[in-house]
Amino acid sequence: MVKVVAGNWKMHHGPSATTRFLSRFRPEVEDGSVRLVFFPPHLSLAAAVAGTRVPADFGVQNIHWEGSGALTGEVSAEMAREAGATLALIGHSERRHIFGETDAEVGRKVAAAARAGLVPVVCVGELLAERRAGRLDEVLRRQVGAFAESLAGAAEFMVAYEPVWAIGTGETATPGDAAEAHGIVRDALGTLGRGAPVLYGGSVKPGNAAALVSVPDVDGVLVGGASLDPDVFARIAEACASAGRAGAGS
Repeated sequence: MVKVVAGNWKMHHGPSATTRFLSRFRPEVEDGSVRLVFFPPHLSLAAAVAGTRVPADFGVQNIHWEGSGALTGEVSAEMAREAGATLALIGHSERRHIFGETDAEVGRKVAAAARAGLVPVVCVGELLAERRAGRLDEVLRRQVGAFAESLAGAAEFMVAYEPVWAIGTGETATPGDAAEAHGIVRDALGTLGRGAPVLYGGSVKPGNAAALVSVPDVDGVLVGGASLDPDVFARIAEACASAGRAGAGS
């Protein structure tokens, strides 16, 4: 499987910064050796789609489950698709833990993305307290179970495992931690998960990207802060491409 290298820019990079980023982003990878994905802010999506000079896919960081309505500040899946998005990031830990998004709401958003023809990229992951309490399996199965039925209409989807305790903290799950969590996600998805990429997200850097994507069931990375610098993100893409080639040849 081609490794996915996705960058979540969060609330960074307006349209001008997006254009500058993409003018500098030149990873030394062969076409098709990795799948590059960007999640810019909504207002930068048009600049990202117009400014890319390398093969890449673009998505939005959030959607609402309604197609339209009196929902000030929200964006529907249909609007995102019309604006050029092909993917939607759903259930990121910041949406869950800062904005109070529930498992049920994640499921509704996944269904909306599938109906609109967007690829749902659904985030799951445990808090530090949950990990310390030995609840990793319980949390991941609950989160996956909340959206699994909503995937029925999706031609394609991805799941991103992001240990919440490792996001923006400098802490990173070990390859063994990632293998355990990704195995649980795969098992919870059952037959739905065949061929679906499961990504790792949580303080991914050029120095650890290759080791992470070399782990069985880790099909790529979802990168936060390190995706904001075009040179750093290019090095992550190069590391993942190299690891993917090495794995294919073994």
